[in-house]
Amino acid sequence: MQFRVMLVIIIVLCGALSSAGCTFSKTSPSTSTPGSGMGSVPTTGSASSVGVLTTVTTSTIPSYNTVKVDVLEKDYLGKIMVIFQGGEGMIHVKKIEVKLTRADGTVQNATIGIKKGDQVELDGTRGEGPLRGPIDRVEVWVTMDNSQTYKTNDELREYRTR
Repeated sequence: MQFRVMLVIIIVLCGALSSAGCTFSKTSPSTSTPGSGMGSVPTTGSASSVGVLTTVTTSTIPSYNTVKVDVLEKDYLGKIMVIFQGGEGMIHVKKIEVKLTRADGTVQNATIGIKKGDQVELDGTRGEGPLRGPIDRVEVWVTMDNSQTYKTNDELREYRTR
């Protein structure tokens, strides 16, 4: 009986989402899509000016699959920590991908483990030296065991001077 009720609720929610025009799109950090918040993103290690970095709206994960990924502040060396904090849906997580777009346009991709507390350290830009730039963009995608991918984070991180 409960299965039928859940099935009816899922069908109603899917109908509501499709009529509202809300859809989830599968994106991955290895591809650049129009409207991704940047003019052009070189995927190689080349240093070229890309303009102002901006963010886009992230996906809404259903409440029963909620997970949290923290993108910490950039430290004085330009390092940015990204930490998987877990959540109700963590048993369904199959992959967590992170994309750092530096102020100079270069891109660094990384994968975080799927256990609570797993983390990755990204090499963002600093205020001085060869990796100079004030703001970097960090995007995080979480892929669930049903192959659905959600963009959970899209954040800008400024260089901290002190």
